[in-house]
Amino acid sequence: MKLSEVIKISWEAIAKNKIRSLLTMLGIIIGVAAVIIMISISAGTEATINDQITSLGTNLIFITPNFGRGGRESFTSNNRGGLVFNDAYAIAQQVPGVSGVTVEQGSTQTVKANGVTLTGISILGTTTDFPTVRSLAVANGTYFDQNAVNLKQKVVILGSSLAEQLFGTADPVGQYVYIGNTQLAVIGVMAPKGAVGGVDYDARAYLPITVVFQKFTPSEFARFRGNEVRLIYVKVDDKAKLNDVILQIQLLLYKRHNVTSSNPDFSITTQDDIITTQESTTAAFRNLLAWVAGVSLIVGGIGIMNIMLVSVTERTREIGIRQSVGATAEDIRIQFLMEALLLSIFGGLIGLVVGLGGSVLFGSLSGMRTVIVPSSVLLAFGSAAVVGVFFGYYPADRAAQLDPIEALRYE
Repeated sequence: MKLSEVIKISWEAIAKNKIRSLLTMLGIIIGVAAVIIMISISAGTEATINDQITSLGTNLIFITPNFGRGGRESFTSNNRGGLVFNDAYAIAQQVPGVSGVTVEQGSTQTVKANGVTLTGISILGTTTDFPTVRSLAVANGTYFDQNAVNLKQKVVILGSSLAEQLFGTADPVGQYVYIGNTQLAVIGVMAPKGAVGGVDYDARAYLPITVVFQKFTPSEFARFRGNEVRLIYVKVDDKAKLNDVILQIQLLLYKRHNVTSSNPDFSITTQDDIITTQESTTAAFRNLLAWVAGVSLIVGGIGIMNIMLVSVTERTREIGIRQSVGATAEDIRIQFLMEALLLSIFGGLIGLVVGLGGSVLFGSLSGMRTVIVPSSVLLAFGSAAVVGVFFGYYPADRAAQLDPIEALRYE
């Protein structure tokens, strides 16, 4: 029997019961659409996280203290622990391939201004390179310069939402705020950045790090080993090799801290490390969603098998007539298998349209980013075809094995 004839006969059989055929395809439609939508949501979330991470600077190295390995407990010993402000200066001066270095040392304080009192505000002490290294911009006023850092000038730059909370629509530049018991002059307002990685950059206040050392995080060890910092950012030059710069930083800090590579008191990570960690988390979540959506495909396949079994029973006499006029068992098997395949293919095509449209609609209505992954489209449609063949084979084989005489006698 020619393939075109098989398809024609199978299509006519499906078209005779349009409503039943549509309901049979419903499980496949839902399964394919669910796979595409779920994976697009997951991929969109992953892409958003990646964009947020890279939006705060590119080619960055993050150096953090490792207090569990000889940090705070070694302050009074000959060994050095953690990170200090002078480490950042040494990296900037001695490591080739570095285009910028900045540090962070923070505190949580009460901020007062214009009759408004805010508690639990994040205060960040940093250096003049911070906006450049972290890809931040000042929308109004200026950022503090090196002279302000050296002279410990009591100035502050407010995050956009913090400035609005304190001063409303008025211009904060030139006004004064109290952070704790210290009065500082507002010299600038940062451009809106939003929340990234759980940190709201618009709700923070930025101060010269020397002021934070002096007023908010004084240390009894500072005169012996320098002021402690919680994070050093290193921006690598585009022409330099990231791994080479990391190695040079490690060697420098091993020497400065009198530690070995087997027991460092600091940790180095990159943006790629953070993105990889995020991707592994979202990938596991995406796989889970895909498997859950895949259950709908299995349910749809069971529906196809059930309807095909009913169809075999209803068309037993028809099968007997076909066999009596020369149709072989293989012809009968291929015909019913083709019907199951057509049901799954058409269900898959409708599911593709629903899935693609649903992804776009979900992204526009929910505000969440969705990214349609081409591989998910191929996976969903291919799975639908496989499900149709797999669950359609048993009814097709059962039809092929009917005895012609018994089939003709069937009422």
